[in-house]
Amino acid sequence: MAKNKPSPYNVINLQEYDSQRPLIQVRKLVKTYKSVAGEFTVLKGIDADLYAGEFIGVIGRSGSGKSTLVNMLTGIDRPTSGEVLVGGVEVNKLSEGQLAAWRGLNVGIVFQFFQLLPTLTLLENIMLPMDFCHRYSLRQRRLRALELLKLVELEEHAYKLPSSISGGQQQRVAIARALANDPPIVFADEPTGNLDSKTAETVFHLFDGLVAQGKTIIMVTHDTTLAKLVKRTVLLADGEIVNNWVFRALPTLSPDLMLKATKEIEVLRFNPGQPVIQQGQPSNNFYIITSGGVEVVFRQADGSEIVITHMDPTQYFGEIELVQDRSAIATVRAGESGVEVIALDHQEFEQLLAESDVTRQAIADVVRKRTDENIEARGGQS
Repeated sequence: MAKNKPSPYNVINLQEYDSQRPLIQVRKLVKTYKSVAGEFTVLKGIDADLYAGEFIGVIGRSGSGKSTLVNMLTGIDRPTSGEVLVGGVEVNKLSEGQLAAWRGLNVGIVFQFFQLLPTLTLLENIMLPMDFCHRYSLRQRRLRALELLKLVELEEHAYKLPSSISGGQQQRVAIARALANDPPIVFADEPTGNLDSKTAETVFHLFDGLVAQGKTIIMVTHDTTLAKLVKRTVLLADGEIVNNWVFRALPTLSPDLMLKATKEIEVLRFNPGQPVIQQGQPSNNFYIITSGGVEVVFRQADGSEIVITHMDPTQYFGEIELVQDRSAIATVRAGESGVEVIALDHQEFEQLLAESDVTRQAIADVVRKRTDENIEARGGQS
């Protein structure tokens, strides 16, 4: 923690945050609800770092903890234990008054059901957050609200009531309202849940444009099509975060199996040129590259080498040896900058395939393709 803690009454300075310093830090976050039926834990010790300028999709099945996590990040709800730091501010320790001031300046929130005030015009709905925070003069508030309506292509409807426009248009007004005080972070909880696919795509591209302008967008969505378009995905399963590399490398696994793999992986690092798998030797792990890269090399009988391919982050290797239960058919060694991988042992890998027919078939297809490429690269030698 920094000695001089950022004030909740100041706007987050995004210039202070980069790829080395996360904008949002979540540490050992737990949320438990109590009811007459007993206690139910929705979030189970979550750790996460989110960075400035990212477009992040938070996905997961119903009840996985998506909306609860966003409520923790925005201060709408408080954790049972753990901490949430946004722009260096410990959100979970702020008073209600401090939270209101901090949210008004730093966070825009877009809800699934719009939540526009029905008796106010669209222009007045957008001006409301500015009225609360007194960030602009009265004249500036009106001009800014009109500019935001223009941004969402609804300026001609400025003086209409929400009931006189469509649901998709109301959602765009809600986005404009979330941007009223020019917050550095925008949270959107199922913003396309009640929209048709075409309107949902329009909303997504609006968010994408905001990220291009430097905003950080965190969007909860059940729409798998939209989730594939964001730059980074946070997948929740049973109140825990699935490893992002497992999710990206093995998308055919169910969320529960991804979480199971997450709990079993081991992080390994190899120096430049160091072999991860050695040709002719047994290989007992399945590897997913998380940073750096590797080259796959076949050593011929005369000692010369053939470089078969290079592999980068999200790609995996080791599956041929495990599926075919044989020694390595080539050497896989760290590239010029070294490599970091996550590894699953033979037993865990086999268990995943046994529980997911579609993943087993996908891996089998990759094995056939890569074996053919290997044979072709060495001139047809099987």
